[in-house]
Formats: sequence, structure tokens, C-alpha cells
Amino acid sequence: MQKTPILLFKYLLLKYLYNLSDNGVVERSRYDMSFKYFLELTPEEEVIHPSLLTKFRKQRLKDENILDLLINKSVELAINQGVLKSNTIIVDSTHTEARYHKTTQREMLKKASTSLKAALKAALKDSDKDIYLPDEPEKRASLDEYNEYCHELLNTVQESPYSELPTIKEESSMLSEILDNQIDCYDQSIDPDARIGHKTVNSSFYGYKTHLAMTDERIITAATITSGEAFDGQELPVLVQKSKAAGATVNEVIADTAYSTLENLKDAQSNDYKLISKLNPSIIKGTRSEDGFIFNKDADTMQCPAGHLAIKYRIDKRSNQKKNTRIKYFFDINKCHVCPYRNGCYKENAKNKTYSITIKSDYHKNQEAFQKTQYFKERFKTRYMIEAKNSELKNIHGYSRCDAAGLSNMQLQGAVSIFAVNLRRILKLKGEVCPNEEK
Repeated sequence: MQKTPILLFKYLLLKYLYNLSDNGVVERSRYDMSFKYFLELTPEEEVIHPSLLTKFRKQRLKDENILDLLINKSVELAINQGVLKSNTIIVDSTHTEARYHKTTQREMLKKASTSLKAALKAALKDSDKDIYLPDEPEKRASLDEYNEYCHELLNTVQESPYSELPTIKEESSMLSEILDNQIDCYDQSIDPDARIGHKTVNSSFYGYKTHLAMTDERIITAATITSGEAFDGQELPVLVQKSKAAGATVNEVIADTAYSTLENLKDAQSNDYKLISKLNPSIIKGTRSEDGFIFNKDADTMQCPAGHLAIKYRIDKRSNQKKNTRIKYFFDINKCHVCPYRNGCYKENAKNKTYSITIKSDYHKNQEAFQKTQYFKERFKTRYMIEAKNSELKNIHGYSRCDAAGLSNMQLQGAVSIFAVNLRRILKLKGEVCPNEEK
């Protein structure tokens, strides 16, 4: 049997379609005739060894564009089959946990101290001298106990006659830098590309984000994969351009609040598509609570809770900070000194008292008016569909956890998983039986 790249890719496709391990997909291919048929193997033909799939991923599928390549191919199939007709994409991100946990400070200290002791013992091997080393803390010792142990170990080594040996000096420097928090724990982790991201204020994850664009027919037209801390909103222009490059028509984009940034509003206008994304409430209502400051329209200036008017104002355009223009009002500091409302309003010994108001840009004003329309409200209701697609990727195709460490491996997993998901969707839209259909 000739082990062609197409055959090996078919194995990978089955792996992600049915959420199997390398060993699992090969073992099932031995007895499942549907697998044999798909792989174009006769019933008596032998299957590959599972290790071949690992070699195939590492040596043959390192193309950086494989994510776009497979998505574009599936979109092309959908268009040719007449099942992709929408001119709308829905955008969102989903997270994937790293295969390995982030290295902790305690683990870094343990590893560095063990290396230092090994280097010292190697130096003592050919010597008749002996050095007393502090006892290593117990397995469940706290970080403080490990810190104390490592400081004691460093002092012992530095006072020994072997402290200037190159290997011992290097290991000592490494341990010292970890104790001083000079070494990033990410660099010491098994997966150096994974980062901590936040699902909610109180919920975080360590891994990667996949940013998706999906049509009304629930076919994914574009994706980007980043480390977990990446901001969702900055991926929108890329997803729109990739969707268009794949052959999809993009007249409107539906997304959550994270995508209604000023840059994205500008991109929507310049590329002629509607952005159905609600503005952040802080832009519409402002971030200030009811503090008693009001705009006196007769005096055309701000008025404080005590009734005093601002004596001057200044306009800060802040264009270099990519922020909206702000008007800063200045109040008479002498009046603030004796004001009955000064507690909580005026800080003692402050040189001035100011109050700032941010001016909405025209883009924000237009978007605010747009999101009040009935059309916006009805179209925004369809955003839930991409949440179901995220759930499908995770629960059916094993996308909740990385198969291997590194961004490149995550890109490959995303490429094949999304390709498998799109093929299932195309089959379902054509009314045919889908592999691994959710019960």
C-alpha cells in the first residue's frame, strides 16, 4: 500500500470528524468498513502505523497558509454545490485550552535548583571534598518555603570554592534570575506560545483563541488563531478580507460589543459593509456616575454641584492615542477650597480642578442611531448561531483542548477541524447523511 499524502490527510480528517486519537483512528480503520471505503482500502489491506501521522503533521503540513487553504477549499465546495448564498458573516472567537499547563514559579525554582545541585555534584565527583547542601523542601511545600530553600542553596554554592566554575556559575545565575522574577514563566513552559485569556471577569483560561467568521448557512469562511490574551476586535478587518478572498460576499457583519471599536467602524465604512455590533455602553452613556456636574446650556459651559461655572476649557484631540476628542473644563480652585461639596470632589492641595467630557465621533453617533433601528435589532438576534458552531467544534470535534504544544500545531488542528466541520455542514445542507451526526 502506497502511503500518499492524500491518504494520510484522509486519516487526519477522520480523526477530527470523529474526535479520535491517532491510535484510535488507525485502530478503527482496521475493522470499520466505512473508514476503509473512505480511505480507499480493501478489507484485507493493512492500515498505517499511528506514528506516521505524527511525522506527517510535523514534516509535511508545516505550510503557514494551511488554515486559509483548507477553509478556502471548503468554501469553494459550498459555492459550487449551491449551498452558500448569504452575504452576511457572523464573527466571534472561541478559546482552546493548552495541552500543558503554564509553568509556575515554584516549578521553575525546583527545576533550576535541581540543575544547580546536579552541576555541583558533577564537580565534586572527582574531588575528595564534600559540601553540605540544604535539604530540599517536601513535595507539597509552599512557594515561600521553596524561595527560602533556593536562597540558602545559592548562598552555600557561592561560598564554596566551585562557584566560579562555568557550569555552576551559569546555573547559579539562572536560579538567581528566577528568584528576582527576571525570567518569564511563559518561556519556561512546555507550550511557549500559549497565554492566559479571560472568558469573564472571574474566569480565565491558558491557551489560544480562534477567531471565526461564519455565514448564515453556518459555513465558516475565515479564521485566525492567536494566543489567548489577544483582543477579539482587532481581528475583524482580517476576517472580512479573508472571507472575501475565499469567495464569500460580505455586505454585513454581525458581532458582539468587542468588535464595535472605532477602527472597525471606520473599516466598515471604507469597505462598504454594515457592522451590526452594539457599541460599548460606556461610549453611549459614558463612564461617569451621577456626580452632579451638568452642562449649563445658557452659559455654554459646565456647572459643578455647588453651582459654580467653569472658568475655561481646553480641547484635547488625542488623535495619536486613537481616542475620541475630549473637552477638559477648569474650575476656580479658590472656590473649591471653601466649597461645602469639596469632599469626594476636590483633592486637598491639588493645583487645579478639572472635569472632562469625551465627545462622540461621527462614527459612534451614526452607529448609535443605527443600533436603534428595527433592522439592526432583528439581524442582531441571529448572532446566537455562531455560539452553536463554537459548541460543535468543541463538543463533537475535540476543539476544547490542543492536540500538541505551539501555535503552529494549533493552526494545523484548527485547519483540519474547521475543514471537517464545513464538510459536514455542506452535506447536511444538501440533505445527505453527515459523519458523526450529533444525536
